[in-house]
Amino acid sequence: MMESSPAARRPEGLGEAAAWQALLARRHDPEHGAALVAAAIGAEATALIELYGPLVAVPRSRPFAIAHLAQSLDGRIATLAGASRWLSGEADLLHTHRMRALADAVLVGAGTVLHDDPQLTVRRCSGDHPVRIVIDAERRLERRHRVFRDGAAPTLLLAAADRVRPGERLGEAEIVAVPRANGGLAPQEIRRVLAERGLAFLFVEGGGVTISRFLAARALDRLQLTLAPVLLGSGRPSLILPEIADPSYGLRPRIRRAALGDDLMFECIFDD
Repeated sequence: MMESSPAARRPEGLGEAAAWQALLARRHDPEHGAALVAAAIGAEATALIELYGPLVAVPRSRPFAIAHLAQSLDGRIATLAGASRWLSGEADLLHTHRMRALADAVLVGAGTVLHDDPQLTVRRCSGDHPVRIVIDAERRLERRHRVFRDGAAPTLLLAAADRVRPGERLGEAEIVAVPRANGGLAPQEIRRVLAERGLAFLFVEGGGVTISRFLAARALDRLQLTLAPVLLGSGRPSLILPEIADPSYGLRPRIRRAALGDDLMFECIFDD
């Protein structure tokens, strides 16, 4: 998921803006915010509350992980060269920033930083920046990437314990040692380490390899897949899971659907 576009930002309607502020309040102050959400009126407010209401109602102390990918109709998230702009539309980009604003932390893998150099901050809507988490088990990344030098939000780099020296940093980012598991970093262990730091609500933004690993490890409560009305015909697949012998062994989550402009988002619910 890329985070900026040459197109102008779509302004929020008054009902939509008020509803979003109510949802943010509900996330951070459940008692006061619930009354604001209940008072929001209008079609735009109703659509926002239906989409984000179940997410802001997650208790702040409960560990919760939700991932998001934008993909083509034929299941590609980028070309073979890694280009993904502009796969999804403005509404999906706004949605991604809203998800960041709701989360305690936003997480990406090293490949996403290498290819996209994202900022992982909240810019298209109101809300606080989440803590930025980058998984780089083997320490491939350099200080030149924006998340390590812009100081816009607290940033953690998760690396294999045998690759980390005590007190080490990469630019502005703190380097956190995580034990190895099967050659990499286990998603469940990552969630445990982050929860110990008070980062309970985790938004896993990319890329496809990282989200696939979380999904295979049963480390996601929900997965959002936004389908853009485009066929690429080749490129990088969105999800790759262990091979199964029969379709009956596939995951069959409950589904919520939401229209995001010309795109259609499916939210897979694995755990309430």
